Amino acid sequence: MKNKNLSNEKKTYYISIAILAGMFFIFGFVSWVNSILIPYFRISCELTHFESYFVAFAFYIAYFVMAVPSGILLKKVGFKRGIMYGFMLTALGAFIFVPAALARQFEIFLIGLFSIGTGLAILQTAANPYVTIIGPIDSAARRISIMGICNKFAGIISPLIFAALILKADDSELFALIESGTLDTITQSVMLDELIQRVIVPYTILGILLLLAGIVIRYSVLPEINTDEQNATDDKESSHSNQKNIFGFPYLILGALAIFFHVGTQVIAIDTIINYANSMGMDLLEAKAFPSYTLACTMIGYILGIIVIPKYISQKNALIICTVLGLFLSFGVVFADFNVTLFGHQANASIFFLNALGFPNALIYAGIWPLSIHGLGKFTKTGSSLLIMGLCGNAILPLVYGHFAEIYDLRIGYWVLIPCFLYLVFFAVKGHKITSWR
Repeated sequence: MKNKNLSNEKKTYYISIAILAGMFFIFGFVSWVNSILIPYFRISCELTHFESYFVAFAFYIAYFVMAVPSGILLKKVGFKRGIMYGFMLTALGAFIFVPAALARQFEIFLIGLFSIGTGLAILQTAANPYVTIIGPIDSAARRISIMGICNKFAGIISPLIFAALILKADDSELFALIESGTLDTITQSVMLDELIQRVIVPYTILGILLLLAGIVIRYSVLPEINTDEQNATDDKESSHSNQKNIFGFPYLILGALAIFFHVGTQVIAIDTIINYANSMGMDLLEAKAFPSYTLACTMIGYILGIIVIPKYISQKNALIICTVLGLFLSFGVVFADFNVTLFGHQANASIFFLNALGFPNALIYAGIWPLSIHGLGKFTKTGSSLLIMGLCGNAILPLVYGHFAEIYDLRIGYWVLIPCFLYLVFFAVKGHKITSWR
């Protein structure tokens, strides 16, 4: 009987891991498709570069707005039901794309993107504790690595799948004709309507699949968890348990700011690269592959991290190396101005430096989180919410980039990467050690 129970528990554990891996795949698939949506909306909704980056803003600002409410919701209804509600909100956002496309109204698309972001904020708030608590704590890092690989793999294929569904072989001529300004108003409007309505079928199917995923997980064998009882931090073990609020932990505040800058640089490297390549004369059909190259570099960095950390190098030293490397690659993006041929593409070297940023970015998030959250005691949950709120860097920094790209040019816009990585180097070397504001 004991062996049977043990066998059932093991079976439930592996099924739960598979469900969570599927969830992280969905997170990546839905999130990283923005890299193709930005140039697509820019053309079909007749936007400026700055306006097009409101795609990322509307999507990721939901993480800032919903970080605390998500925690409250999950506490009230439980994790499994909360996951179902998260999938429902994400599906609602996908369905909103239908009337948005029929009206060709960018503002309605932004509402849909905010709804998708809100659903994902709930899902991520639920999924991360699950991954940590679902099995032995000493193997949590392995589980987090598996989830990260699923997320990034989805990010590699989602822009390619979406582009295959909405772009046609002769679209390069269509885009050139639309942007030439030679068409009369009625003809251009008809062409743009046809172009934007291509999203209706893919996003309707996506919405249905998301709804089904939420229902399946709600009634799956995934166990309900109680984060108040499991893996709780003992306040007596915390060296700062006498603090009155989270602002008494400078390294946490500095860590949240580090998350803000890190995720912002990551999204800039992925979501702006198609527009950047397009500005240098490369058509959208060829440029669509570049976000996948950046995410492939991230995958390589992630796998390398699993192999060498902590066996050959500590997490802290890996963070220092990655932030410094990110800074040097950022200078490459800004200053490298010569053509090279890689992966069958002849393009400006700065584009490939932008791809390479995916490699150090793979390990920066994992390095910042533990250095920011240690020793918080009873403030651990609040501190986690603050770090999740730092994800709004995904929303704000692409707009900062878009602002400078619009005023000057797209390459000058990448100067925003330099101060971000300078701060990350500061946090990796010194910021995480600061325990007092005095």
